[in-house]
Amino acid sequence: MTATLSDDLKMLLDTPVFVTVATIQPDGSPQVSPVWVKRDGDDLLISTTVGRRKEANLRRDPRVSVVLQPFDAPYTYAEVRGTASLTTEGGSELIDELSLKYTGKRYAEFNPAAGEDAQRVVVRITPRKVVGRI
Repeated sequence: MTATLSDDLKMLLDTPVFVTVATIQPDGSPQVSPVWVKRDGDDLLISTTVGRRKEANLRRDPRVSVVLQPFDAPYTYAEVRGTASLTTEGGSELIDELSLKYTGKRYAEFNPAAGEDAQRVVVRITPRKVVGRI
């Protein structure tokens, strides 16, 4: 069963708010990364590359948790628990879109070493539960 994001949470996700993504390591311990995010309906989209720890973790176990905590409202937060699906299709376009949202520049301008990155991966997170104070 999927969860619906509140209008307030959607509005916040449409701003350049950073989120933290938690995945599960092979030994069961958590792995946490701050990332850029985009909303597509009620789904969350993040970008990574083939071979990164979160990509390997999500391919093995698609359970994921995303925490959003605006820097200017530290007692306001939301946790989105869900399931991830991964694809390389649209990976380059997503990282450019996210980079424009967060930095105002295309990703290659923001990160000149981007050409050396492995293939980009789109991680689509479908919420199953949302908790918090947003």
